Amino acid sequence: MTQDLSILQLVLNASWVVKLVMLLLVAVSIASWAAIFRKLFALKRVNTLNDDFERDFWSGTSLNDLLAAAAQNAKTAGPMERIFASGMREYHKLRERHIADAGTLLDGARRAMRASFQRELDAVESNLSFLASVGSVSPYVGLFGTVWGIMHAFTGLASLQSVTLATVAPGIAEALVATAIGLFAAIPAVVAYNRFARDIDRVAIKLETFIEEFSNILQRNLGAHSASGH
Repeated sequence: MTQDLSILQLVLNASWVVKLVMLLLVAVSIASWAAIFRKLFALKRVNTLNDDFERDFWSGTSLNDLLAAAAQNAKTAGPMERIFASGMREYHKLRERHIADAGTLLDGARRAMRASFQRELDAVESNLSFLASVGSVSPYVGLFGTVWGIMHAFTGLASLQSVTLATVAPGIAEALVATAIGLFAAIPAVVAYNRFARDIDRVAIKLETFIEEFSNILQRNLGAHSASGH
């Protein structure tokens, strides 16, 4: 009896619809775990690159040297470095057009950095919606498999004269495996989604703080230039 009700036997004896649901959920679970590990390593890399650039930025290195380094590291640069580079490039372009108004220069650099910030945030948030979908949909897919399996089990029992728990149990147990697999796929996806959403919020706050601090530095530099010009 124990052998008949083992997980493997329950899966093998399930109807083809329930088997299809189980197969789909297992595939989704594998895909979500792959997305979780990719996102885990990607966020770790983003934080490391941001910390490295922030350390260089506040070490006293000139802005032009940092821009030259960012141009060389274009392919391996982190989000903060790319945001800085976009702001500096726009600032230099406006200066080359002989625009002297401090407000125009600052607004141009800030707009370029905000646009770059949105691009970087979109890249960091990639695959997050997939995890949210897995977390919200998988239990219902599993429940569909369970309902179908129970319906199939009771249909098979309709022709029997006497129904005991021993005859009902295998069919219901087979159906419930689909819900279990659905929860197995959903729970890690929900936990990972919440963790990554919190980590991405921290990254976004850090980048926004950097944009404000860098804007203040540019403003001070422009104030110093205009004072020396006078």
